[in-house]
Amino acid sequence: MKKLLLSVCILATLGCKPGQEKNTEAFQLPEVADIAMYQVNPRVFAPSNSLNAVAARIDSIRDLGVNMMWVMPIYPIGLEKGKNSPYCISDYKAIAPEFGTIDDFKHLVQVCHEHQMGIILDWVANHTAWDHPWVKEHPDWYTRDEKADTIICPQPWNWEDVADLNYDNKDMREAMIDAMKFWIVEVGIDGFRCDVADGVPADFWKDAITQLREAAGERRIVMLAEGKNADNFTIGGFDMNYGWDYKDVLSKVFKGNPASDLLEADKAEYDSLPDGKVKLRFTTNHDHATEVEPCIQFTNDHGAMAAYVASIFPHGGALIYGSQEVGYPEPINFFKYVPVDWSAKPDVYQEYKKLIGLYNEHPALRKGTMTPYPDNDVLVFEKQDGDEHFLILVNVRNENKTVQVPQSWVGHEVEDEATGKELRLNETIEMEPFEYLILE
Repeated sequence: MKKLLLSVCILATLGCKPGQEKNTEAFQLPEVADIAMYQVNPRVFAPSNSLNAVAARIDSIRDLGVNMMWVMPIYPIGLEKGKNSPYCISDYKAIAPEFGTIDDFKHLVQVCHEHQMGIILDWVANHTAWDHPWVKEHPDWYTRDEKADTIICPQPWNWEDVADLNYDNKDMREAMIDAMKFWIVEVGIDGFRCDVADGVPADFWKDAITQLREAAGERRIVMLAEGKNADNFTIGGFDMNYGWDYKDVLSKVFKGNPASDLLEADKAEYDSLPDGKVKLRFTTNHDHATEVEPCIQFTNDHGAMAAYVASIFPHGGALIYGSQEVGYPEPINFFKYVPVDWSAKPDVYQEYKKLIGLYNEHPALRKGTMTPYPDNDVLVFEKQDGDEHFLILVNVRNENKTVQVPQSWVGHEVEDEATGKELRLNETIEMEPFEYLILE
C-alpha cells in the first residue's frame, strides 16, 4: 500500500509542469476595485511556443503581486495585406501556431487559476483580417464604400491591414458573441479586454456582456474597455475602461506642467464614473511601449517609479506591462519578437514588487477616499479607508524640491511604507529628485 501511495505522489509531482506549484485553495476572481493587472505581450517571452514560456514564468509574474493577467491577441494572424499585427485576426476561435496550441492556452489558464490569478483575453471586435472567412462568406457583415462597392478599412485610422465590421448587421453581431462565448465556456477565461471599444456601438457591448455573464453561470467575469467613452459603463456594462487622459497629463507633468494637473485629471475621470467602476491606470502599455519605455519617458528608472506611484495610488486600477518590471529601455514593436532579459535590473523588479505589495496590503491605497493638496512640483494627496490613513508625496522633478506638509499632518510621527523609515513631520519636507513617500 505504501508503494502505491508513493507511486501516486510521484506521478502527481511529475504531472506538474515547471513553475506550476499547486494551490489547494479554490480560485477567487478579485473584485474590480482590487485588481492589479499584468499585461502579457507573448512576443517578449519567446519567438515560438510563447504561451508555454509565459506559463513557465508564472511564479515571477505572480510574485509581483498581480492578480489578473491580460493576454494580448493570440489568434491566427491574417496574411492578406497583413503587417504581422496580432490585432489582424483571421479566426476568432483558434490559436496562431506561433504562440502554441489551444491546449497550451488552457494550461496557462489553469496555471493562472492555481496561482490565484484571473486571466482575460484581448478581443478585437472592431475589424478582422482581409482573409477572415467572413469576408468571402458574408461580405454584408462589413462596412462598404457605396460608390466603389468595396469593403473599407476602419476610419478614421486607415488601418489598411484590416477590414471594418458593420454593426448594423444582426447576424454578424450574433456570430461575434458566439465566438466570445467559446473562450468563456470552453476555455474558462475570466473575461476580455476589448480593443477599440469606443469604435463599436455600446448597445452591442450591452448585449454581448449580458450574454457572456449568463454563459459564465456562477462565475464572475471582468470586462475591460480600451476606450474612455462614458457609455462604456452607462450602456455597455463594462467594469473598467482606460485612463487615457490621466496618462496624457502624467507625461506632460513630468515634462514641466504643474503636478496639481494630475489632481484635476484624476477628478475629471472619476467625477463622471458610476459607482463600482474603475479606470485602468498605467505608465505604459503595448501601444505606448512602441514609442518609448517608462525609464526613458520619465528620464530614468527613478522617474519611472515615481510616475508609477503617481499612477496607481490616487484611485487604483493598477496595470504593469510585461518587460516594465525589469526596466527594459528600448521601444517594443509588438508586431515582432523582441527578446527581453528577465534578469536585468533586479532592483527595479523588487521596487515594483514592493509598490504592488503595498497596493494589495492596504485597501486605503488602492480604493480609499482621496484628499488632494495642490502643489507645483510635488504630487500630494491623502488616502483614507477606515482606520488606514496615508499621505503620499511624489516629487515629479529631477531635482530637489521643498514641499509644504498638510497642516493636519504636521508634528506627527509617521513611517514611510516604501522604505520602513520613521520620521517626524515638520512644516516642510525636502525631497530628492523623483523621490516618493508613502507615509502612514
